[in-house]
Amino acid sequence: TPDGYARIIEARDRLIAAGLTVAAPCPHSEACPIEPGTDWCHFSARVSRSSLHRQVKGGSLPYEDEKFSYVVATRFATEPVLARVTRKPQIRKGQVLLDLCTRDEALKRSTVTKRHGELYRAARDIAWGDAWPPPGDDA
Repeated sequence: TPDGYARIIEARDRLIAAGLTVAAPCPHSEACPIEPGTDWCHFSARVSRSSLHRQVKGGSLPYEDEKFSYVVATRFATEPVLARVTRKPQIRKGQVLLDLCTRDEALKRSTVTKRHGELYRAARDIAWGDAWPPPGDDA
């Protein structure tokens, strides 16, 4: 939830103040570029539901997509990713739109087209929360 995310950001700030380095999901240890109250950094995981869970929640599907936020911090040296995919990629004919949180402490939208070759093929397979570019690519 947005309230849970606010607690994660507070914990992140405390970890940084204690001298730790953010290793994930953020590609940097600077201030979060998301304007408080406008959005919240979160990811999604598909979770199986038991029949009792479906009954209690009034659901019909055998799964539910749960949203979550997290932070990983370390005292050890780390090489953060260049960027992290912060929304479900939008796949269109001949292009993929990626919303990214980048190392330069900014949120940006990147468009990857067929002209990008291997990078385009990787973008079609990338998931919300993954590092960008994929390991082995240096775009």
